[in-house]
Amino acid sequence: MARSRPTDTSAAPSAHSGTADDFAYIDDEVCRSFQRSVEIVGRKWTASVLLASVRGARRFVEYRAYVPGISNQLLSQRLRELQAHGLIDRTVVPTTPVQILYRPTERGAGLMRVLHPLIEWSVENDRE
Repeated sequence: MARSRPTDTSAAPSAHSGTADDFAYIDDEVCRSFQRSVEIVGRKWTASVLLASVRGARRFVEYRAYVPGISNQLLSQRLRELQAHGLIDRTVVPTTPVQILYRPTERGAGLMRVLHPLIEWSVENDRE
């Protein structure tokens, strides 16, 4: 069982210190869990598709607009994967023609809240 993170913040190091003590609570089980999560988000286009969902994309064509360059096939695959991981909900609206709507789950929105500092870091450090 993974150890929980220490809750005593009286002597908490700054967010940027990066000392070994900051990560002492991370054991092998936590590391494996982290690795699984990083592999989900780190697949090509996955983070962009999830970001599009929290930015308001609901229909397939809206995802295409938010994520230029992704193929229809890959977008479909990523949406299915995000749904399988409980990060996006898929709703079929019985209209003519049938509409498929996607929205981020609370879990997906929570993941994007956690990733937001990474987005900011990437803007500040983009050296392309």
